Amino acid sequence: MWLYLVTLVGLYYLLRWYRERQVVSNLQDKHVFITGCDSGFGNLLSRQLDRRGMRVLAACLTEKGAEELRNKTSDRLKTVILDVTKTESVVEATQWVKERVGNRGLWGLVNNAGISIPSGLNEFLKKEHFAKILDVNLLGMIDVTLSMLPLVRKAKGRVVNVSSILGRLCMFGGGYCISKYGVEAFSDSLRRELSYFGAKVAIIEPGFFQTAISSSDRHLSCNKMLWDQASSEVKEIYDEKFLLSYETTIKLLDKLCNKDLSMVTDCMEHALTSRHPRTRYSAGWDAKLFYIPVSYLPTFLADRILFWTSTKPEKAL
Repeated sequence: MWLYLVTLVGLYYLLRWYRERQVVSNLQDKHVFITGCDSGFGNLLSRQLDRRGMRVLAACLTEKGAEELRNKTSDRLKTVILDVTKTESVVEATQWVKERVGNRGLWGLVNNAGISIPSGLNEFLKKEHFAKILDVNLLGMIDVTLSMLPLVRKAKGRVVNVSSILGRLCMFGGGYCISKYGVEAFSDSLRRELSYFGAKVAIIEPGFFQTAISSSDRHLSCNKMLWDQASSEVKEIYDEKFLLSYETTIKLLDKLCNKDLSMVTDCMEHALTSRHPRTRYSAGWDAKLFYIPVSYLPTFLADRILFWTSTKPEKAL
């Protein structure tokens, strides 16, 4: 009995391995539009796909970031300035893409642009703090996707949305985790809609990696600013041990951050080039071996593992 079961599982993974190794033909003729290419995952993916011979259309927030990327890549790669929070900028970028892809359509759209601060204890934040992150990570992504969708559908291409393991497991307050939960939901609904037209949607769920948005210095500075701006009533309720607990967690996560960004960009590349891409890619051993398993645990147990339930001040109870 067990032998049959092991054989079936082995055959399943062998078949999956074979399917996932099949590559899309004529990659050198396919255009891929990537947002957030100034640094981090977007920057590395642009260079990675350019080396593979694909036609990369890289969207950067700043001209400096665009120039630095062009200096590191071939003449095939083209750049455009894009602020995903401004609809007029998205419309201009879409027109720019149309002029380059022509009747072939857009093979790949990679929604990578994102920010992570301000984040912290929810009661230290205001509505505008949440809105700032949601405008980039979720609403900006939706705006870009809806604008580019006719081009992707025409090519029967791919939409690759960069979520996070924090789209499965919320670990701190603010708009970041909320935005990533939203990315997951939008991607799921979009995948079902586009399947009718032969287009595919993949979600990338990285663990903790060392990028500009994960910088511990920026998070600690933001946390200190939020503490200084908090009302005396809020400070009295929470007192400084909550601040110290948050800072300790940020420093710990910074030490655990993976520096090998290719673990994420390899997943993105596979989602764009494989004939049979996965629906979800979990990048990083921390995501695979810790955060995803924890996300399936009963809530009370996950809370015990992740949070400091014993540090609540008596006056807050």
